[in-house]
Amino acid sequence: MIRIAVANQKGGVGKTTTAINVATAIAATGRRVLIVDLDPQGNSSTGVGVDQNARQRTSYDMLIGACSAADAVVATAIPRLSLIPSTVDLSGAEVELVEMEGRIHRLDTALQAPAMQVYDYIIIDCPPSLGILTMNAMVAAQSLLVPLQCEFFALEGLSQLLNTVERVRAGYNQRLNIIGVVLTMYDKRNRLSEQVAADVRAVLGKIVFETIIPRNVRLSEAPSHGLPALVYDHRCAGSEAYIDLSRELLGRTEPHARAA
Repeated sequence: MIRIAVANQKGGVGKTTTAINVATAIAATGRRVLIVDLDPQGNSSTGVGVDQNARQRTSYDMLIGACSAADAVVATAIPRLSLIPSTVDLSGAEVELVEMEGRIHRLDTALQAPAMQVYDYIIIDCPPSLGILTMNAMVAAQSLLVPLQCEFFALEGLSQLLNTVERVRAGYNQRLNIIGVVLTMYDKRNRLSEQVAADVRAVLGKIVFETIIPRNVRLSEAPSHGLPALVYDHRCAGSEAYIDLSRELLGRTEPHARAA
């Protein structure tokens, strides 16, 4: 099982869009994929078509020990793609987990259950913060995927995220690595986007994926239909970019495997 946390403490950088479309693309290759929605906003859950009424057990229930991870899993309409959904209740976990034993290992422990070993990939969609939920994701994951928006302040806060990764690696999860940084919301009509992309590559080097995710209206429309963009319009520029990104990601996580 390969566990990847999609994280950046800055909001609005495309974390959820990246999580659900990468998960969909990997599932399309025949692998079994699970999305863990660890954001109280529940956008990943909405984005794959799981409405509020279907969220009887959630990531909140799993983290506080009210149910197992397997009990919280719901099917989606997308073949081989499952979800542990989220609701606003999860916002209370930031406070409740502080007093619980093994508070930053709760997700890792839940995902180690034998019933969870049926998945090839687990994609964890993190909230826009470096709080206890994101810490749980980093402790549970082997790899971190960082979406970075092509804007003036793109690198602002990235050093804080990298410092957090080093602390987690040193104290809790030695296997954690940054699988890559993906540039999002790229506007080819804007010279600033081009400059930011060049600056990020100059600073971070090969850790940055070759694929760049463009600003694309179909990517924005898809969640309102409860569909990943790859299902809503697989031919749009945004979907094609996420397919390319997923090929790159598979190449980094499974260097000897073929991506469809």
